[in-house]
Amino acid sequence: MTTLIDNAVKRRIKAGEPTAGAWLHLCSPIAAEIMAEAGFDWLLIDMEHGHGDYQTLLAQLQAMRGSPVTPIVRVEWNDPAVLKRVLDLGAHGVMIPWVSGREACAAAVRACKYPPDGMRGMAGSHRAAGFGTHATEYWNRANAETLVMIQVETVETLRDIDAVLAVPGVDVAFIGPVDLSAALGHVGDPAHPEVQAAIARVEEAAKRAGVALGTISRSWEEARALYARGYLVVTLASDAGLLAREAGGLAARFRAERAGSRGV
Repeated sequence: MTTLIDNAVKRRIKAGEPTAGAWLHLCSPIAAEIMAEAGFDWLLIDMEHGHGDYQTLLAQLQAMRGSPVTPIVRVEWNDPAVLKRVLDLGAHGVMIPWVSGREACAAAVRACKYPPDGMRGMAGSHRAAGFGTHATEYWNRANAETLVMIQVETVETLRDIDAVLAVPGVDVAFIGPVDLSAALGHVGDPAHPEVQAAIARVEEAAKRAGVALGTISRSWEEARALYARGYLVVTLASDAGLLAREAGGLAARFRAERAGSRGV
């Protein structure tokens, strides 16, 4: 089995179909395997705020291999060296944080594309190309198949949003409401009217540019509302969050039951 890129999620997004994904924060191949079999369209390994390194990334990508899920990685920075390594390891898409302005966005896209569309270094010996057995085929497909998601979370990007989203090769504008609220001076308050107005500006700009919208959700009700507003890329959960909520809920229920029985 090769690891050649075949990005069903990118095709669905281009066709205007909504998709559902989840974060991977636990750095665990077992958790990645469980989440890959759960039925999500894509899984997003977090290397910006997650605790893993390239070896834990590799193990999670290997755990997803053979499943229909599309593996995406949020890199720690808009850095061509980082993007190259993540894509060479076999990610089918990347989420790039702190893309501040049009030039930074154009640089991010170039780092994800082989020449003549970009500056990604050519190599055929890496995992994504089948360790040298399918290099030419991978090179021919990678530019079209790699999903490029930029995070919209800075004042610079917001100020230049139409020019940013006009950069060829941007597939998804992923709104980071918490960082965006902090950038606008409203730390921890994504519901603030100024933040909501900024998000509405991004939504309108994405529609004008024909770029898919993405963001996070904290409940199914919130996700349903986002899909109704035209979002195509929505994170529904995380491996760490599901574990924490389920474990905490069960323990709390036990304590409540015990307290009730002692009160009888």
